[in-house]
Amino acid sequence: MRKVVSVLFALGAVGAVNVVPAVADGPGVGTATVVSVGDSAISGEAGRWAGNTNGSPSNVDALGSTAYYDNASNTAETIHGCHRSKASEIGIGGGIASANLACSGARTYTQAFSSGSDFKPGLDFYDDGAGHLGQAKVLQQYAATHNIKMVVALIGANDYGFADIVQQCVLDWLTSPTWWKNYCHDDSSMTSKFTAANVAAITTRVTNAFLNLRTAMRNAGYADSSWTLLAQTYSSPLPRGVQIRYPEGGYTRQTIGGCGTWNADANWANDTVVATLDGTVRNAAAATGMANVRVFDAQNVLVGHRLCENTDGLLEEEGLSTWHSAGAADRSEWVSQIRTTTTLFGPYQLQEDAHPSYWGQLALRNCVRQAYNAGAPRGGTCTHTSSGLDAQGEPNMSLG
Repeated sequence: MRKVVSVLFALGAVGAVNVVPAVADGPGVGTATVVSVGDSAISGEAGRWAGNTNGSPSNVDALGSTAYYDNASNTAETIHGCHRSKASEIGIGGGIASANLACSGARTYTQAFSSGSDFKPGLDFYDDGAGHLGQAKVLQQYAATHNIKMVVALIGANDYGFADIVQQCVLDWLTSPTWWKNYCHDDSSMTSKFTAANVAAITTRVTNAFLNLRTAMRNAGYADSSWTLLAQTYSSPLPRGVQIRYPEGGYTRQTIGGCGTWNADANWANDTVVATLDGTVRNAAAATGMANVRVFDAQNVLVGHRLCENTDGLLEEEGLSTWHSAGAADRSEWVSQIRTTTTLFGPYQLQEDAHPSYWGQLALRNCVRQAYNAGAPRGGTCTHTSSGLDAQGEPNMSLG
């Protein structure tokens, strides 16, 4: 059933989930606050799962069935399918309030209800008068009563059709033999996504999305110099072909690892798909001409812990009983498996596929905290620095 959320309820729910200041707060007044906007890679999609296993899901279930609940009573999602995980990167803590306005499946523009689909707010000012608002509109209303110092934005992947890319690459691997490989990187449906014209068009959309955030903050009474837009890039979820620990031939790459792709397509995913997504974000940030924008480079955050990478493994491959086991974060994958119709079963959800999961999101959170920089936000490149977890229970990361 579709849920109609009033403006009052939507804003109240966001505030109830996070530690927020009193309603008398506003621009420059009250508790410093950070906000996330964008799509699944920042909303917290797959944040329920700490590592992967082909055993019982309970062994990697870090957050349980309420992982994505973000309404005031912790009983449901404010917007169905947004999957604003409790592990999402924006919850940096340390006395800093936070709000997650992102939504899994979001594009630069709002997608209203269509047959059988959820509402997906984009980074625009969409308002249907029935409580369905674009993320820029929600940001504007939220900012008016909260002291926002930094807005972290990650958007563009769904404009390129990220889910379609993953699906096509796995399908081509599953339906072709090693002696007659059907690659996805040369399918016309894939190459058309990365033409110069399409890249330019999507870069313009992302640029305008960032400018919408500036407009939202100005409308809420903020001077540009009083807050920072942190434009985040996408993380590589899959290693290059030679780094995948399962052979190309046979079916174990998918049936065991959940990463069914040909080596050449895995290389293309890194060299073209991720590179183009991240180039789009960087170029869009520059094109805004905003003096208060910084770039948070997250491309290599997951390196060493990517899906099927030869430096990590499933729990059972690493001799770990559960995600609580000593050293689990160091030896587990930080990306959720790609599940097909033969491997997808509850409580896993298809939309969680190939997203940074619990450990990956906590790694990103560590770098977002460093980017906040005690109220003087900065950009930088986020990388994993050493084994073990820090005092917050997060992987040790550096924003260089």
